[in-house]
Amino acid sequence: MPSWLILIIIGVALVILGVATEIGQFLIWIGVIVLVISLILGLVRRTRT
Repeated sequence: MPSWLILIIIGVALVILGVATEIGQFLIWIGVIVLVISLILGLVRRTRT
């Protein structure tokens, strides 16, 4: 499984947990950051090959 796909799954899970818990704002921001990083990594790998 590619690392960018794992990061996307983790980011989505953090966003969902952030909505469901009381420390939501913090988890939502971490989830968004992880999603953005994983998308950038995916684009870099796609353009490099």
